[in-house]
Amino acid sequence: MNIVVCVKQVPDTTNIKVDPETGTLKRETAGTTINPFDLYAIEEALRTKEKLGGKVTAITMGPPMAKEILKMAIGMGVDDAILLSDKKLAGSDTWATAYALSMAIKKIGFDIVFFGKQAIDGDTAQVGPSTSEFLDVPSITWVKKIREINEKEVIVERMMEDGVDVVKSTIPVVLTVVKEINEPRLESLKGKMRAKKYEIPIWGINDIQADENKVGLKNSPTRVAKSWTPERHFGKVEIMDGADTNEKVEKLYMKIKQLGIIK
Repeated sequence: MNIVVCVKQVPDTTNIKVDPETGTLKRETAGTTINPFDLYAIEEALRTKEKLGGKVTAITMGPPMAKEILKMAIGMGVDDAILLSDKKLAGSDTWATAYALSMAIKKIGFDIVFFGKQAIDGDTAQVGPSTSEFLDVPSITWVKKIREINEKEVIVERMMEDGVDVVKSTIPVVLTVVKEINEPRLESLKGKMRAKKYEIPIWGINDIQADENKVGLKNSPTRVAKSWTPERHFGKVEIMDGADTNEKVEKLYMKIKQLGIIK
């Protein structure tokens, strides 16, 4: 079983700033970390290997410093890791990113591809399903539990707003997972030692035979019209005093009516 898990390096959300001229995140001013949802994808990939055997390969697309999150994946127990990094990939939107990832995944070879449900920097949840389109295989999003899996098919529970859908798919397949699916393991001491010695290969667009006219900022169909840092507004608080609950409720009701929220 060839299992691929796609991960992403994202900015530390405690110090996010936006460049007013380009509308893009100032990644150099913030620390970086692995996308939290991808930890659950790594864990589920490892559990699938433990059940069916095979090999788990982690891949990320990003700058050279993205090697650090791949080292973390190695520390958790993945077998191999690949960094997809090329100046021609810079500025790729979700469509171009999915195309590049699909070309790399085809080169690796796959039966199942795992993604976290979305990345916390873009929050689009588009790359996983888009990658499945480029790979021409089914995708199941928001997977909260794998009920059954073998070399030919998988049955999962898919989280929905009003409950859970039970979905069956043939393999190969792309799955995006939610945090309810498992509890990610920590890096082991043995894994950390292996990660320290592990040399992560770097692939460019020529290595994956990607069309350079389908990647990068200029070839991305998405255009950000405007981006800004939201201003913080502090509201006023008014405490409703009263002898008992009924009096407080009456005062609150009159205040809401005074504001015109109700008639």
